[in-house]
Amino acid sequence: MAELVLGIGTSHSPQLRTPPEKWSLFLEKDQKDPRYNYDEILRRANPEIQKELTEDVFKKKYNACQEALSKLRDTFSKISPDSVVIIGDDQHEQFWEENMPAFSIYYGETAEQKERRPEAWSPWWHAAAAYPLEKHRTSPCDSELALHLIEKAIAKGFDLSTSNKLKPEVGIGHAFSFVTSYIMGGNGIPIVPLMVNAFFPPNRPLPGRSYALGKAIAEAIKTWKADKRVAIVASGGLSHFIIDEEIDRRVLDGLVNQDREKLTSLPTERLLALGTGEALNWIMAAGALERLRPKLLDYVPCYRTPAGTGCAMAFMQWT
Repeated sequence: MAELVLGIGTSHSPQLRTPPEKWSLFLEKDQKDPRYNYDEILRRANPEIQKELTEDVFKKKYNACQEALSKLRDTFSKISPDSVVIIGDDQHEQFWEENMPAFSIYYGETAEQKERRPEAWSPWWHAAAAYPLEKHRTSPCDSELALHLIEKAIAKGFDLSTSNKLKPEVGIGHAFSFVTSYIMGGNGIPIVPLMVNAFFPPNRPLPGRSYALGKAIAEAIKTWKADKRVAIVASGGLSHFIIDEEIDRRVLDGLVNQDREKLTSLPTERLLALGTGEALNWIMAAGALERLRPKLLDYVPCYRTPAGTGCAMAFMQWT
């Protein structure tokens, strides 16, 4: 029977792939991002944030993030699972508003990562020079495990969306390509992409439902007859594009203390604000990883403008 042997939580922000001397290039992007009113949040921002915007602070925080990522890679390499379920969000890569599932499992045989140039990320991101080129890669997928998860989750009452093809012009989404590139190192271990609608109303799942699906995924893995060791990786978060350290600390406290009640009762008006909804990926992982021991490696709120925009990075493992 299969065994769940490892859990990982990691941010996947472009700041993790961007040298700190280029972080200031995100200013124009954040000022023109149509998803919020930059001038309004600047008026409300804590003036102390200005101290976070020096090159020395950027470098210190970048290095802390890279050290945590290195530890995750080492743990992953040491345990070397046979299959990896990656929980990530889709940001208009496979799904748009005409068809936006709350949860979707991909059961194709491979996942192609397209070469994605910086300017292709989004038409309003004027800081394209800050973003690195994503290289082409094809990752094998564990379609047998994916189909097993789908069958067992549906039997538990979860009406999942499924897909066995990716949009050929896009390929696998960034939440998944970050993990295969920066955690797994393109090592050829098969993956199962589980996509969560963490961004787009009106059908974003609630924390309790996400946690419950995580538990169902863990139960399904235990009943899989393959003699394989499985890892679960939550990709994304924490708070962004406006950093909210208080809600991040509440999420992390719930994760570290394995406090289901705290995780499932988080205030949704803050948890689901913009990209902060990616915390749902971590909450789902927590539901799946109840029997493993959590360890927070680091939490690094990476501010990049005086308005408090940026991404709060977090790195965690369950062993």
